Amino acid sequence: MDYQQTCDYLFTRTPMFEKVGISGYKEGLENTLALDEHFGHPHKNFRSIHIAGTNGKGSCAHTIAAILQECGYRVGLYTSPHLVDFRERIRVNGLPIQESYVVDFVDQERFFFEPLEPSFFELTTAMAFKYFSDMNVDIAVIEVGLGGRLDCTNIITPILSVITNISLDHTNMLGNSLEQIAMEKAGIIKPGVPVVIGEALPETRPIFEAMATENKAPIVFAEDQPEVLKAELKYSEMNYDTRSYGKIIGELCGNYQAKNANTILCAIRQLEDAGYMYRYTDDSKAPTKGHEIKIGFKNVCKATGLKGRWQVVSKSPTVVCDTGHNTAGWEYLSRQLNDVVCDNMYIVFGIVEDKDVDGVMALLPKHATYFFTKANNKRALSERVVHMMGQQLGLEGEAYPTVTEAYAAAKSKAEEGDFVFIGGSSYVVAEFLKNCV
Repeated sequence: MDYQQTCDYLFTRTPMFEKVGISGYKEGLENTLALDEHFGHPHKNFRSIHIAGTNGKGSCAHTIAAILQECGYRVGLYTSPHLVDFRERIRVNGLPIQESYVVDFVDQERFFFEPLEPSFFELTTAMAFKYFSDMNVDIAVIEVGLGGRLDCTNIITPILSVITNISLDHTNMLGNSLEQIAMEKAGIIKPGVPVVIGEALPETRPIFEAMATENKAPIVFAEDQPEVLKAELKYSEMNYDTRSYGKIIGELCGNYQAKNANTILCAIRQLEDAGYMYRYTDDSKAPTKGHEIKIGFKNVCKATGLKGRWQVVSKSPTVVCDTGHNTAGWEYLSRQLNDVVCDNMYIVFGIVEDKDVDGVMALLPKHATYFFTKANNKRALSERVVHMMGQQLGLEGEAYPTVTEAYAAAKSKAEEGDFVFIGGSSYVVAEFLKNCV
């Protein structure tokens, strides 16, 4: 098989949560442990940082990886989902895993893993850990796929755990309350390993504290030790005034990034205190402390390949896409869209059926014109249903069967002073970036 055939095999032969939903999610670590044993426990050959949470995992993981790269480390980065190419999930110092490695891994290991019938994520996690070991990374930033306690990334013992926040998402798998979801995500807390909690709620804080106490894990709540004193969106960058590092310019835009930035900086302080931050062969050439952090924030997309976070695709008219896809994410996106100054706003919108569709759509700006659509995904809600729900909420627009057609219609109407937004689902953004940019 060539690379594309191998990807098709992975997407169709192994159950993939992103495509089929709950039937692609396998609870338990049996397959993961079997794969780990088969490959010789590769995750033990590098240090790791483990990141869980409902929102902000990707932004935090990529930014921490970018900072560590700037510090002189060889950094692995494992995230999901991918937007355009499978190889986005597994990177070393920003470079995607080689096509040949993916092909050889599947070709050489099929005899072992096919009888296990692993999920897509179980298999790709095993591939990532083996790749990072083979590539001799110093440290890997590992994003949890779903939940935490039973997520197949949870076989690692990291040097630092991070839980960004908790909100109601994936309730059919993680639980119907904030407390239940927090219990699942707190499952990444390991004995003696420091943990940073980005945002806590009255319902979730006691759970994190109890789990940390049980594991004798030092716990830090980022909100109790705020590093970000002020955050302001200016043009296409975020400007931060910070307690310990002065002024920082963030490449990742969006009002929600201020919370992420505070979580990241709190995590970085823990790494500094543990002596993991700076690594130079010649200390005399080391830049001023904090320089690496500023470079990491400013160049995170270039350093790690991150896409889809309030990504400005073009100007005149301004075209922006964002992967925010649940109610908690849209509480920020809605405010930001309402703050946009433009002549006319056009929104290409689609969503998957297992989200809080009513909650998200209630947050959509009323003054925009909508191009309701459906990603090519079994979980995606029909564009006709989304259109009907939009009409009931007083949203003006029409339905289009594909993201490409919806964007083409929006772009044909947009003029120089207008604003076009694409979002509602990661899969809508993925198809837009793949087919329209």
